[in-house]
Amino acid sequence: MMEGDTFSGLDNGTQADNKVLQGFKKSFVQVQSILDQNRLLINEINQNHESKIPDNLSRNVGLIRELNNNIRRVVDLYADLSFSFTKSMEASSEGESDGKPGHKRTRPG
Repeated sequence: MMEGDTFSGLDNGTQADNKVLQGFKKSFVQVQSILDQNRLLINEINQNHESKIPDNLSRNVGLIRELNNNIRRVVDLYADLSFSFTKSMEASSEGESDGKPGHKRTRPG
């Protein structure tokens, strides 16, 4: 599986499912980007703290604010992902019971 095909194995071929999966993928890419940025911020904050240089310590105030804002953005993205996932599961569940061929699950028994 290629890197860009992370979710292709989950797609059952419908346009709606593909749209949902692309939305998930976009959100996960955004989250990863923010987390990468946070790693750099934390490293800079630590270096500034260890230096004990007043200007560097003052700079940490803004860096910590940026870090906190990034964490809020990640929380919001995960909340949106959770909501989208719940909605897609509800839609999928409704599709299983609507009598459409290929959408209904059969239970072994």
